[in-house]
Amino acid sequence: MNRRQFIRTSAAGLSVSAAAYAEQAADQKPKRVGLIGPGWYGKTDLFRLIQVSPVEVVSLCDVDKHMLSDAADMVALRQASKRRPRTYADYRKMLAEKDLDIVLVGTPDHWHALAMIAAVQAGADVYCQKPISVDVIEGQAMLAAARKHQRVVQVGTQRRSTPHLVDARDKIISTGKLGKIAMVEICCYYHMRADSNPPDTAPPDYFDYEMWTGPAPMRPYNALVHPRSWRAFMEYGNGIIGDMCIHMFDMTRWMLNLGWPKRVSSAGGILVQKSSKANITDTQLATFEYDDLKIVWQHRTWGDPPDPKYQWAATFYGDRGTLKADVYGYDFKPSSKNEAPIHQDVTYELEQYPEDKTEKDLEKHCAPAIRHHMMDFLAAIASRGKPVADIEQGYMSTASCILANLSMKLGRTLAWDPKTQRVIGDDEANRLLRRQYRSPWVHPTVESV
Repeated sequence: MNRRQFIRTSAAGLSVSAAAYAEQAADQKPKRVGLIGPGWYGKTDLFRLIQVSPVEVVSLCDVDKHMLSDAADMVALRQASKRRPRTYADYRKMLAEKDLDIVLVGTPDHWHALAMIAAVQAGADVYCQKPISVDVIEGQAMLAAARKHQRVVQVGTQRRSTPHLVDARDKIISTGKLGKIAMVEICCYYHMRADSNPPDTAPPDYFDYEMWTGPAPMRPYNALVHPRSWRAFMEYGNGIIGDMCIHMFDMTRWMLNLGWPKRVSSAGGILVQKSSKANITDTQLATFEYDDLKIVWQHRTWGDPPDPKYQWAATFYGDRGTLKADVYGYDFKPSSKNEAPIHQDVTYELEQYPEDKTEKDLEKHCAPAIRHHMMDFLAAIASRGKPVADIEQGYMSTASCILANLSMKLGRTLAWDPKTQRVIGDDEANRLLRRQYRSPWVHPTVESV
């Protein structure tokens, strides 16, 4: 199969225009790709990109020498050239080569802003994992950098590219089957919060903990920090709201074509799992208010879910029916007995992409969504247009979730002004839009990028 045929086949699930852009790109040289943070989801994203485009992965960067070496070996096996990519311990040295067309940012959340901004400044288009930032000012700087340097930036909110969710939007919501939608409940009831309390130790000799911490506050090292369990700490992210709510909130905004919420309120805390070293909430509610619509989030990392089938999901309530949707499928239940319910499951694509069957730690149900998200990203690169999860959309969804955490911290509702990008009439809240960076790292701003 030649490159044109390969891209045409891979783009079959995209829109006609996206497929055309992808086919146009097929006549060009393979894109040169670098990945910053080849851990769990960094590799997941990269391997989906390799599946849908004949890219050449030339650079990997990580502060964990073992993770970096293992990832380089895996890439050599997966990519067509069988070449082992160059490896770096400092993303700045990798980007200084100025030889990358695409950079994937798969670091922990507290590194997203600096890595993404540096990548667009180096001339690369970027696929950045969500949430895009840990504070609001970072997100503003990231958006400004993407626009200033005219780079395509796709955010990893891949629900916008999940085939069955695209189907639910087009067949259920856009056709008016739900009628007037005035309430959306979004939730996560996974028992995903760390519940252990490991002792502090010295970091392993193959892991540069100083560089890994970067602009975040320096915590004593312990086994929860690396790998993957760093989400247990607010120093590195935005808790479960920033990790899980952003997906369902962003999906809801996309499905209903919504912009900024007018007001955000939240309450919660550590109510049950108090023995763990983790400092993120185990229980939290948040309300995102629009004119005649409320989007209500709840997470609880203990107890039973209300609906075991939809534990991380969105429920759209309309006056003509109800739609429940998640990463595994959707169910439409009409109010009228004269209309039939509709059910659809996720399509796994295991036969088209047999690597999915054996890839370690792959969320198989999410693989099709990431592939389609990557194809949309490539189409936007070819057209120099905006991808479906453009950095501005990622900024809106990320910042809204951060505002929920700030509301919980301050104990009051926050009203947002999308024109000034500030909280209305609340100086204390506005001071919290920017966190303090640890020296010598410098916080990015709109003016500095």
